[in-house]
Amino acid sequence: MKNLLITAVGGALLLISSQGMAGNIEAGKKKAAEVCAACHGADGNSPAPAFPKLAGQHASYLEKTLNEYKSGARKDPVMAGMAAALSKEDIENVAAYFASQSGLKTKY
Repeated sequence: MKNLLITAVGGALLLISSQGMAGNIEAGKKKAAEVCAACHGADGNSPAPAFPKLAGQHASYLEKTLNEYKSGARKDPVMAGMAAALSKEDIENVAAYFASQSGLKTKY
C-alpha cells in the first residue's frame, strides 16, 4: 500500500511539473536552425570548442542567459545581436528545444 501511495504521489508531481514547462520544441528547432546552428550546432552540440554546447542544458538557464544578453546584463556583442532579434516566445521555444536534446561528450 505504501509503494502504491508513493507511486501515485510521484506520478502526480511529475504531471504537475511537466504542465508548467514553457516552449514549443518544434518551433524552437526551426528558430535555432535560423539563429543558433552556425555556432552552436544544429542540435546544440557545438562543432567548435569556442562555442558552448547548449544541448541538454536546463531550459530555465538558457532562457535566463538569452534574456541577459538581450537586456545587456551579459556582455557579448555577437550574442547581444542574436538575442535582440528573439521574442520572449522565441527564447522559450529555443530553450525548450536545446533542453530536449542530448548533450554529447566529445573531446576537442
